[in-house]
Amino acid sequence: MKKKVLLGMSGGVDSSVSAILLQKQGYEVIGCTMKLWEPGREEKNACCGNQAIYDAKRVCDQLGIPHYTINCKEEFKNKVVDHFIQEYKEARTPNPCVECNKYLKFGTFYEKAQELECDYIATGHYASIEFSEQYQQYVLKKSKEEKKDQTYFLYTIPKEELEHIIFPLQNYTDKEETRKIAEENGLVVAQKRDSQEICFIPNNNYQSFLTEYGKNINKKGNIILKNGEVLGQHQGFIHYTIGQRKGIGISYQEPLYVVQLNKEKNEVMVGTEKELYRKELQAEDINWLVFDKLEKPIVCKAKIRYRAKEADCMVYPEENSVKVVFDTEQRAITPGQSVVFYDEDGIVLGGGKIFL
Repeated sequence: MKKKVLLGMSGGVDSSVSAILLQKQGYEVIGCTMKLWEPGREEKNACCGNQAIYDAKRVCDQLGIPHYTINCKEEFKNKVVDHFIQEYKEARTPNPCVECNKYLKFGTFYEKAQELECDYIATGHYASIEFSEQYQQYVLKKSKEEKKDQTYFLYTIPKEELEHIIFPLQNYTDKEETRKIAEENGLVVAQKRDSQEICFIPNNNYQSFLTEYGKNINKKGNIILKNGEVLGQHQGFIHYTIGQRKGIGISYQEPLYVVQLNKEKNEVMVGTEKELYRKELQAEDINWLVFDKLEKPIVCKAKIRYRAKEADCMVYPEENSVKVVFDTEQRAITPGQSVVFYDEDGIVLGGGKIFL
């Protein structure tokens, strides 16, 4: 009997090609698209809009596989959108893809797979799952192509789910290669452009979105230097993030960058680029993928944002958080973003939310 896989389909090339690859590997494939909350209108290329559902259904029809749509509007609004808004109110810079993976793609979606008696779930992420002799369990591992690797967004997967997850694109490193597979199989989405934006924010204008949906979120305050000198007024935290140089709205004798957002005092602190660098951070909401709890300090590598390079560090366990001390100073450590830990072989050890 064929093993059954529930495949998350966004209507894009990656997830559509994943269906082909799974079929060729002998799985019984079921396509599934989550209907997510949107701000009042459908965006043609958004991964959560009606067009996405329509495209996914067309691909499933072409491949002769069933397709389901799950209504996740309320959960997506509560867990992802509201969290996004609240984080900006708390003077943090969130990453909604991390929350979506945690609660929807490897939460609600996994539950749907169990309901349908599927053996596995699959998505079009560029990452790898394999059994590790070292850890004696299934592990999440980086994609072969560093530029395409998406493990930074996947560290929240419950470790008990790893053996039930397939990433069909784990051996693919070139998007043109996946497009070629789509073309060779006559898929209607073969030339569909990639979505680069936050799916629930029209035109990627998140300041406008936050102004509309976040009550009293544009509270003005002072822009200050480290010594307390006031240089001007900020227009609300939603317009600023750590490391920002352009659009601060002040002039000074040398280039200044946003170095801190202080919610209690409603202040944006600016400083020189040198002031952006530091060696330590603290993180909470930790999810470990290779052990249940961090019992003692470990040496590993860590990324502080998706496009950042991994850096050598020491991770120290604390009561409800961890302290991370890097060997070298890191630029623009940003509260609200995630820090993700890797071993020497690219295996994801775990990760958490930066809060300090």
